[in-house]
Amino acid sequence: MAKGYWVSVYPAISDPERLTAYNELAGAAVQAGGGRVLSLLGGRVVAHEAGITQRVVLIEFDSFEQAVAAYESEAYQKALVALPDGVERDFRIIDGID
Repeated sequence: MAKGYWVSVYPAISDPERLTAYNELAGAAVQAGGGRVLSLLGGRVVAHEAGITQRVVLIEFDSFEQAVAAYESEAYQKALVALPDGVERDFRIIDGID
């Protein structure tokens, strides 16, 4: 079965400190949903094309369906409410390749 992934790129974060509440809630929701964080802020980035070097997050799930269910979970929906204004984010759930 192909894995599922959450891919998030944050082109703009006006107040990184305000992400704390979201990060705590989202981390717990991801863990409860069976997700594994593969890449998080603070790592090395070589940017090409659009040149976005800001926060990039990659999370792996055992299946695409599990990734979608984790996003739709009550716990993650609460985390989204805590995502502060001023955060621009490109979030996708993608299907992996076996």
